[in-house]
Amino acid sequence: MHIMEGFLPAEWSVVWYAFAIPIVIYGAWKTKKLIDREPAMKSLVAVAAGFIFVLSALKLPSVTGSCSHPTGTGVAVVLFGPSITAFLSIIVLLYQALLLAHGGITTLGANTASMGIIGPFVGWLAYRTLKNFNLKAAIFAAAMLADLVTYIVTSIQLALAFPASEGVSGILTSTATFMGVFAITQIPLSIVEGVVAVLLVSYLIEVRSDVLEVVKA
Repeated sequence: MHIMEGFLPAEWSVVWYAFAIPIVIYGAWKTKKLIDREPAMKSLVAVAAGFIFVLSALKLPSVTGSCSHPTGTGVAVVLFGPSITAFLSIIVLLYQALLLAHGGITTLGANTASMGIIGPFVGWLAYRTLKNFNLKAAIFAAAMLADLVTYIVTSIQLALAFPASEGVSGILTSTATFMGVFAITQIPLSIVEGVVAVLLVSYLIEVRSDVLEVVKA
């Protein structure tokens, strides 16, 4: 989900930019390294980026200042890992902010942190844990959790910026409020996204059975 332009106070915009930029730079280096080693991977990187763009552009109104949508990052994190996913995500988010008025420049760091970094990282951990037991279950968990954790992190980001009252209790109250509203749309969306991710990655494996080994080599 995207926090919309100008909604975050300036200090929180800076904090989330500072968090996201080093990871994105590392992801850009990893992407270049992958393509230099395996030029044929350009098309697969494009597919993963396109999947993020299409799904994350399907926004549904949620609480004031934000919106709910699938994230599309589960496929990228299964194929390429969390750092490349972060790089692809910020490209998509920047494009959407500039051309679709979806998200924003002041909130780009925050949206990248939630949708491109923290959510996919948790999904990647789930995938790594489950892949040797059941690959399809691992892909489903990766996509579903990447989506769900994105909404949890966005709720925390909004609560930190707009606590219900001073202190930790105010932040926790606001977090619970935001999460409760988001959950109405985000939980079913995350399940659907998990299913779609399984279908897409399964197709890619059918077309090229070594795809997971090649991109991780």
